[in-house]
Amino acid sequence: MSFWETVTGSDLTREWKAFDARAQALPADYRAAWEEVKAHTASYSDFTGRNLMPILDNALGLLEQTAADGQSVHEALGDDVEGFCAALAGGEGARTYRDKWRAQLNRNVARKLGRLGG
Repeated sequence: MSFWETVTGSDLTREWKAFDARAQALPADYRAAWEEVKAHTASYSDFTGRNLMPILDNALGLLEQTAADGQSVHEALGDDVEGFCAALAGGEGARTYRDKWRAQLNRNVARKLGRLGG
């Protein structure tokens, strides 16, 4: 990946288009599950979303494989898609971008209060 691709995010755009093309080949219920997976994993993203690409690639691969094997979406993902996505992103208690921003805000406030009070 070149510096220009990193700055512009064109590599991510290519990957998203490839994901969408692969997802279009899935049956309708699998496409709906794919949309849910994308929605639930978004909160675990870093600023650019690069950390999610391998996770989403594997999730889409799982959906493709189970569709090819004739299994249902529920056999692949279970009843709790949000929990499945949390497990993919690092298990229960995985830090979301909200958690990271909250911690950063708390550090900044503590630093400012430390300067004012002392």
